[in-house]
Amino acid sequence: MKTPPYYLLLLLLLGTLCGSLSAHDAHYEKTTPKIWKMVDGSSIEGYFFLQRDGEVYIEKLNEQIVHFPVSKLSENDRHWLEHKHHEIAHLNGQNPVKIAQPVAVSRTAGSAGPDWFIPVAIAALLLLVAWLLLKKSGTHIFRFVFAFLMVSFSMLLYNFGKKQVFRAAGVTNPGFLDSAFAPFKPAVNTRWDNTWFYVESKGLPDHSMMTGITSWQQQVPIFHCYIGSNAWSIPLNPVKAATPVPVNNKHFLRGAVAIAANGIPIFNPYTNTGVDAYLDGQLDNWGGHSGRADDYHYHIAPMFLEAKSGPVTPIGFALDGYAIYGGKEPDGTAMKALDANHGHTGSDGRYHYHGTAAAPYMIGNMVGVVNEDTTLQIVPQAVAKGVRPALTPLKGATITGFHPNGSNGYTLIYTLAGATDSIVYSWDASGKFVYDFYTPAGKNTQNYNGKAVCQMPSSTDKLSKPSLFQAFPNPASDVIRLSMTTASFQRAVSSVALYNSGGACVFRKAGFVSAIQVQHLPKGIYFVELQKGETRSVTKVVLK
Repeated sequence: MKTPPYYLLLLLLLGTLCGSLSAHDAHYEKTTPKIWKMVDGSSIEGYFFLQRDGEVYIEKLNEQIVHFPVSKLSENDRHWLEHKHHEIAHLNGQNPVKIAQPVAVSRTAGSAGPDWFIPVAIAALLLLVAWLLLKKSGTHIFRFVFAFLMVSFSMLLYNFGKKQVFRAAGVTNPGFLDSAFAPFKPAVNTRWDNTWFYVESKGLPDHSMMTGITSWQQQVPIFHCYIGSNAWSIPLNPVKAATPVPVNNKHFLRGAVAIAANGIPIFNPYTNTGVDAYLDGQLDNWGGHSGRADDYHYHIAPMFLEAKSGPVTPIGFALDGYAIYGGKEPDGTAMKALDANHGHTGSDGRYHYHGTAAAPYMIGNMVGVVNEDTTLQIVPQAVAKGVRPALTPLKGATITGFHPNGSNGYTLIYTLAGATDSIVYSWDASGKFVYDFYTPAGKNTQNYNGKAVCQMPSSTDKLSKPSLFQAFPNPASDVIRLSMTTASFQRAVSSVALYNSGGACVFRKAGFVSAIQVQHLPKGIYFVELQKGETRSVTKVVLK
């Protein structure tokens, strides 16, 4: 019996619909920074944050929020701002935020509903068509319909499953990463976009270095500009690899495998010569040393960072996007048994690694997907640029002392063949490096024209006064607590307000308040504004 053409047409339409659903990729809102030009010829690069009371609020790339009168903008940017203002008003209550939030299916305002509604509705429609065809055409056509229905329904289930996996993986809350680096600011600066979390530093920790090394490569630590386009990059959407790649003497032998919470890179326990750096005596009392570019880095987990950051805060992040903890779980309990990758999934549902005193020290296998180039290093990552040729190992030398030599240099003391020798080195703002080597044979000076001293991104701007208070915890889930830097500013505060990223005021109170209840607010980016006369001090918070 022939199938009626209109039924075939309906089946074809349903098949096309199912196929289009399967091909519909999950997505998130993409934002890019903009160069804002002023009427006086100056400019600022950053993200539009808010327009209110005749002022525009811009979030700079270093995450500082600045505000100034709209009249200071160029004519083109004022037109852009006017268009943006109308666009936000048209959204009628939506609150777009800069952080990328993946969604299973693109929806418009007011269309919120359970994720299972669409596949169940289409499945019901397919069953209805099968019943109609069975009633109309008899049992022979049902075999054809049944086969088609099974294929279509399988496509729906497969597609639905993919979306749920994507939702479960999600984009890591940048506030979670930022909380690990916060105790070490301003020596560390953080920022992020829709894909990467960036960590900036000058590559020099606040602890001493080099003391305790018994197998020395004759390298010494200098600053390195891990700033701007040369910042460390941590993926915000880590994806587990089908086959984790081992961190051993065959993989990842150059460059970092992780970044510590104090902005110092962490390398493979094995050096580029394939030996365990710790067992070979190459590491100092903090688990680090200087590489061939005079770049200081760790080769084992910097467990001592727990003393400053706390036992339940990550001491770093692997370059595959997964956190590294010390001796405790994120919930404060004792460390659970570790898998072959030297980590496990915590009670929060996230995978993480742990640092230990024994090999593999931190990462057994790289759980997340990473790109390893032909030089056996993970890409992308920051680059260290030396100023002098790499030297050869000094057999028998033991480093016994290391201390700052002014503000731009160090003195390293070591023993060799019963004698005490030293290196005194420094640099100036123009990038001139001077190395003085003191041995029983005398003094030997070497000069190098290297790189100019770099500056960490500043937290101040001529268009806005720096924030005089801190909002914590950040991210927050139930309450935002306010901490003032000066008691006099607290007494002078006339009002405290909380705004969402759409510009709506969701909290305001006269005078100063030490806490704002936010458990009733949706997740996203907000900012707290303290008013003191005509001065506004602003800081950003993330609600998780």
